[in-house]
Amino acid sequence: MNTNRRILLIVALMLIGLAVATITNVALNFRDYGYNNAIEKSKMTAEIVRDGLTAHMVNGMMDKRAFFLSNIANIKDVQKLWIVRSENVVKQHGEGMENEHPRDAMDNKVLQEGIIVREIREDSQNAILRVTIPYIATAYGTPNCLACHNAKEGDVLGAISMEFNINDIRQTGAMTIAKIFAINVIFIIIALWVTNHYFKPYMKLFENLQQGIKRARTGDFTFRFTTTLKDAGSEVAEQMNTLFQKMEETFGGIKHNLNTFASRSNISCSDPLSTASIIIQELSDVYKFKKTIELDSNKEAIYDRFVYVLKEKFGITHFALYEVDKNSKERKLIHITDGKSFCLPVADKDALECRAYRTASDVYSTDFPNICSNCAEAIEYSCIPFNINDDLALILSYSAKDAHDIETMNLSLPSIKNYFEAAKAVIESRTLMDKLRDSSLRDGATRLYNRRFLEEFIDKSSEQALRSNISYAILMIDIDFFKMVNDTYGHDSGDVVIKALAEILQENIRKADLAIRYGGEEFLVLLYNTTPEGAAQVAEKIRMRFNEKKFQFGNNTVEKTLSIGIAHFPSQADSIWKVIKFADIALYEGKHTGRNRVIEFEERMFTGGEQF
Repeated sequence: MNTNRRILLIVALMLIGLAVATITNVALNFRDYGYNNAIEKSKMTAEIVRDGLTAHMVNGMMDKRAFFLSNIANIKDVQKLWIVRSENVVKQHGEGMENEHPRDAMDNKVLQEGIIVREIREDSQNAILRVTIPYIATAYGTPNCLACHNAKEGDVLGAISMEFNINDIRQTGAMTIAKIFAINVIFIIIALWVTNHYFKPYMKLFENLQQGIKRARTGDFTFRFTTTLKDAGSEVAEQMNTLFQKMEETFGGIKHNLNTFASRSNISCSDPLSTASIIIQELSDVYKFKKTIELDSNKEAIYDRFVYVLKEKFGITHFALYEVDKNSKERKLIHITDGKSFCLPVADKDALECRAYRTASDVYSTDFPNICSNCAEAIEYSCIPFNINDDLALILSYSAKDAHDIETMNLSLPSIKNYFEAAKAVIESRTLMDKLRDSSLRDGATRLYNRRFLEEFIDKSSEQALRSNISYAILMIDIDFFKMVNDTYGHDSGDVVIKALAEILQENIRKADLAIRYGGEEFLVLLYNTTPEGAAQVAEKIRMRFNEKKFQFGNNTVEKTLSIGIAHFPSQADSIWKVIKFADIALYEGKHTGRNRVIEFEERMFTGGEQF
């Protein structure tokens, strides 16, 4: 049902309700009027009868009262009339005429209680009002009842009963009601016609507005409003058309631009305006995320932000974030929620064992059974690679208990990628800064850490090492007669020897150990938490590997040797710098006693003249 019909129906129902109320009120008033009119007539008739009977009694004409009563009964609308005597009057004056006895319970009730009793009897043809009125003895009125009757004040002397035909009044009321009904019907028809004539254009405009707004909710602002109205309605339609035209021009551009972002977002809303609102909110969240990480000092802080977003915004409970060095093909774990890895260890050693990294594509366990052979558990999972630059990539892996849960999580993947895209430039910048800083802390020829790095490391690590009971074995290494290589074969040849030693050091120490070019042909190695025996074995291994190395300079084959001094922190000193000095003393002890040897520092070697 359209709005116009609905309004007409409401108006019709209201008018019909008013008509029914009016007709009902008129009918009740006519009924009351006829009833009250008959009551008044009965009272008047009772008074006439009473006064007439009194006059007959005073004049000694009581035997003539039948004629009087019959004339009274002939009054219009009085169908029947009779009088009854009370027991006191019967005792004093006799029973009277034959029809002056109580005829029914109503007469007896009036004689006993002294009250007026009324009763209406109605059927489809007639309406009869029966009224019985008592005559009460009193000495204060006219006539004085007590002058003729042996009675007390307030005694019932008798009663008069009458029946009135009120059918004419009922018929008159029915005709009046019929006329009122006809008038109301005509009024309702006229009112509905007027309402429809004047309100229909407004209703059409309203329906037109509804249709236009409904289409606008779907992002369609091409609708134009029409109306036949010439007043404010026409102005409303014109203003709405202007608004929709502007919305079409403005929102069209916004929608086109947002669609680029929506294709990479978790948007499942069919309403374009709501979609735009959701996308704008997500853009705002991503923007705030980007502005925040731009002020973070390093990649680790940025990764922590990612972890927070994955947990708090996307509600992912079990996931791992990896960093892949594209040059070394090593995959480093950045974060894992419960310490239980998704993958076999081989994927960490060689990133190419990770299907997501190797194929540079998203991997979903729901696509094919056992899609990645290096997955450690029979769970549902997704692995998503993110390329940062030519040197660095990230891999996000998350899992769920069943396929339904993982598919639900996958719905958030486009939005997650938006965060990674926003952070890509920032991570690349921090990576470059790390490289620049790393370059400043490494020796250009050997790529080993330099003395500047050693100074920073010792400043940061000394106290922590003492608190945590961490030990270091310090190896001070020097190439024997290195100056002769430079002098004889040139500095380029010297660089070859230096680089060869650097390679040997890196090959023969652990990842936890540090190899540092201390200066010139001197190198320093810090062996993490090793025993004196282990340190001596590493030093001897380095010395032997270098001795086995043969250098070809032109037509000459050259072999070089090393001298190595060893000292221990904190067993020999509570300062790493002091231990380095002890290792240096042991080194020169080895050089003075024949070179090409490994010497452990002993207290006897320290003369005590040096300052630390």
